[in-house]
Amino acid sequence: MMRMSKGQHRLSPSSSPSSLLPPYCFSPNLNLNARFPSSSFPIPGHLRTHYRNASKPAMTAPRFHHLVPINSALSEDGTAGNGSAIASATFTKEDDENDAIGVKYCLPPPEIRDIVDAPPLPALSFSPLRDKILFLMRRSLPPLAELARPEEKLAGIRIDGKCNTRSRMSFYTGIGIHQLMPDGSLGPEKEVRGFPDGAKINVVTWSNDGRHLAFSVRAEEEESSSSSSSSKLRVWVADVETGTARPLFQSPDIYLNAVFDNYVWVDNSTLLVCTIPLSRGDPPKKPLVPSRPKIQSNERKTVIQVRTFRDLLKDEYDEDLFDYYATSQLVLVSLDGTVKEIGTPAVYTSMDPSPDEKYLLISSIHRPYSFIVPCGRFPKKVDVWTSDGKFVKELCDLPLAEDIPIAFNSVRKGMRSINWRADKPSTIYWAETQDGGDAKVEVSPRDIIYTQPAEPQEGEQPEILHKLDLRYGGISWCDDSLALVYESWYKTRRTRTWVISSGSEDVSPRILFDRSSEDVYSDPGSPMMRRTPAGTYVIAKLRKENNEGTYLLLNGNGATPKGNIPFLDLFDINTGSKERIWESDKEKYYESVVALMSDQKEGDIHINDLKILTSKESKTENTQYYIQSWPNRKLFQITDFPHPYPQLASLQKEMIRYQRKDGVQLTATLYLPPGYDPSKEGPLPCLVWSYPGEFKSKDAAGQVRGSPNEFAGIGPTSALLWLARRFAILYGPTIPIIGEGDEEANDRYVEQLVSSAEAAVEEVIQRGVAHPNKIAVGGHSYGAFMTANLLAHAPHLFCCGIGRSGAYNRTLTPFGFQHEDRTLWEATNTYIEMSPFMSANKIKKPILLIHGEEDNNSGTLTMQSDHFFNALKGHGALCRLVILPFESHGYAARESIMHVLWETDRWLQKHCVSNTSEVSADTSQDKKSNEVTESESKAAAASGGGGTELADDFESEQFHSKPRSLMW
Repeated sequence: MMRMSKGQHRLSPSSSPSSLLPPYCFSPNLNLNARFPSSSFPIPGHLRTHYRNASKPAMTAPRFHHLVPINSALSEDGTAGNGSAIASATFTKEDDENDAIGVKYCLPPPEIRDIVDAPPLPALSFSPLRDKILFLMRRSLPPLAELARPEEKLAGIRIDGKCNTRSRMSFYTGIGIHQLMPDGSLGPEKEVRGFPDGAKINVVTWSNDGRHLAFSVRAEEEESSSSSSSSKLRVWVADVETGTARPLFQSPDIYLNAVFDNYVWVDNSTLLVCTIPLSRGDPPKKPLVPSRPKIQSNERKTVIQVRTFRDLLKDEYDEDLFDYYATSQLVLVSLDGTVKEIGTPAVYTSMDPSPDEKYLLISSIHRPYSFIVPCGRFPKKVDVWTSDGKFVKELCDLPLAEDIPIAFNSVRKGMRSINWRADKPSTIYWAETQDGGDAKVEVSPRDIIYTQPAEPQEGEQPEILHKLDLRYGGISWCDDSLALVYESWYKTRRTRTWVISSGSEDVSPRILFDRSSEDVYSDPGSPMMRRTPAGTYVIAKLRKENNEGTYLLLNGNGATPKGNIPFLDLFDINTGSKERIWESDKEKYYESVVALMSDQKEGDIHINDLKILTSKESKTENTQYYIQSWPNRKLFQITDFPHPYPQLASLQKEMIRYQRKDGVQLTATLYLPPGYDPSKEGPLPCLVWSYPGEFKSKDAAGQVRGSPNEFAGIGPTSALLWLARRFAILYGPTIPIIGEGDEEANDRYVEQLVSSAEAAVEEVIQRGVAHPNKIAVGGHSYGAFMTANLLAHAPHLFCCGIGRSGAYNRTLTPFGFQHEDRTLWEATNTYIEMSPFMSANKIKKPILLIHGEEDNNSGTLTMQSDHFFNALKGHGALCRLVILPFESHGYAARESIMHVLWETDRWLQKHCVSNTSEVSADTSQDKKSNEVTESESKAAAASGGGGTELADDFESEQFHSKPRSLMW
């Protein structure tokens, strides 16, 4: 089995539909190469089929009879009780507030609901030999009952005790296998069968030879069942040729423990599995009377600053409960059913076989635990074992790390990032800080990279591989003559790539690239990786006819002032010369290189044997996948996915550029409804949705990120859903907060936020697509924070606002937030001035606040919305607070999502679409708000006469550049 993919195989909570970044699924066997990493490597996963439901595994969505709009009842087919379709909700000023308070879960209008309920497409995964493709079937949105399952909140993680996994994990409902034919077509589907009907499937992995699949299965337990064992996960294996699946363990009493790592292929016929210890009894019972008071002490006056963490251990009982669920017994099991326990039960967090399959790298955590930091900072032990479970040596035993400084680039002391070299049979490498882990300490070198065999000779010391003055960010291995080492520094945004030759002492390391991580225009791309026979991934080398050069393939996003134009360069590592051998169609399509498909043979790849997997999409065409081969560049389309929401297939999309009053260039994507004709419809109600970002330079802030030709992916809570309600959507306008030189970005946060919003609003009004009195603003998380600030400090821009899962009082996160690493006591004025909570008395425009009751994000506790709402209400603001039971930072259940959409649509219809007010008296009461700036005057002039309409609410959520579909 390939080694790099192991991390992706862990079970993870289902992706939030309203998360700031589009959800993706990745394939564990094709390497996705985004760009030269600054701090981490891309992780293998399944191919994206379209954005909308990529995070949701596939079955028919259940109907919920209790999800109805106010005063409506649903029939079995989802229509109103009298057989007519449910009408879109409309609201008037006379609408009674009480009508919308005691409501049950409600449904949005059909035009929105139909898009969200569209069946999801499958995720894809290629076999190690690239000859087969898995179609992993997914379900639509889960019911709220699944989120209501009890969960234990321990040590910074949430555990489903009944399943002994992380809570709220996504899953697949079926597996189909297709042969990839020589002509690029897919053979008939072979369904993997044998597991129980209705089973939930997780952690699908290929054996290294591609002959078997391993996956976990959880049967759908009956509500009346008194046994908790039926809901626990069992490991199954399937023969790829026949599609027949069976349980891996012959004993029905062996279950998977998936709280941390779960299982990994050691070789083609053996798996190493984290199991629930057979000797484990019932969970510990919480004592009625505590044995002691809860005491924390700092009598040694140690300086310990930690950011705001959630779900921490609280007492001895929590410690015992964490041990109970997290402790595993490691078991080696062969496909023939042979089982061997290795080691003793412990809290194992990762297990990684060496490329030659002779050793295991085993990590675990142990007591003493902490009540102020999560489990990632607990004492950590890393050992080397033989692959049959014999202890070889201890690499390190790191103490509890409660004192990691909050400054960015601060790290844990001691050995870190311990891994196997991908190009060696069994060689370990790691990094160690020389600054005590404190980024504020000036020292050279700052990090040292070491390497050592798994079993060194007696007296053999670790070898120094390289020294770095910035913070270590990873290594891409090739062979003894070539490896790329990455380092970066957040404060300066500097990132460097070194070329080293680990096997040649006479070859000095040299810098290959030295650039600003913010400067996307100068990004050279990242090296494409090839799969080795051992299942690891190394840098692919190419050769040309009669040419002695050493060539790499650099796969880049190709950011330009006109948008991203992905490319593939043939790069001479010795001379630095480049030859562009592939580039996206810049006129109509957005294409990108997903993976290398010609890596089955050892040795360098001849350019004429090159084969790549690409994706292709347009503004209105869903992503499809192709295989392209050299030298004839023939293209084979291997997927034909339908449009996920054909009712919006003809939507209008444009990447627009405009300027802030201080000269900073800004970018946004403007979406208009299908068939929109400005001469007939005139200006539309407009929703601005964004998210602020921090930069160190105006030039970097003004660079274009993304492509105008990307497919318009619409997630379950996306602002783009309101295209179906005839809104103009200004999506992701750049809201740069710039701190040049010694200035911190947040020192002028409000000023720059308002200036960016003014420029965005002025632009859509001048274009004639947005009605100046009907512009709403919204955002999620830090975007909600932005929204509240805009309503407080720019009431002339927006008619209303929507904030989801936001933080509004920065004094509740006193040891840093977002990219601010100064404390409240170091930057008191900044914390206070940035907090919309402190300006609640200035908010006069309607604001809708939505929050998950079980928010697990450290900076956005649910109490933030509670407190902010009470502050607004205390000043008579028009506001509404919706708390979603069982939901976390993002929202997952169908009931919750549908209700969020209903609330949002109600708010927009009532306070945006129906808004006919002129400049309000509330606004004029505030001198600052009543001053008409130059940009406001322009906006008024552009509205075409009449009085100026100063709307007060603008919020936008900036989405980072979408990661492309990368496969390992």
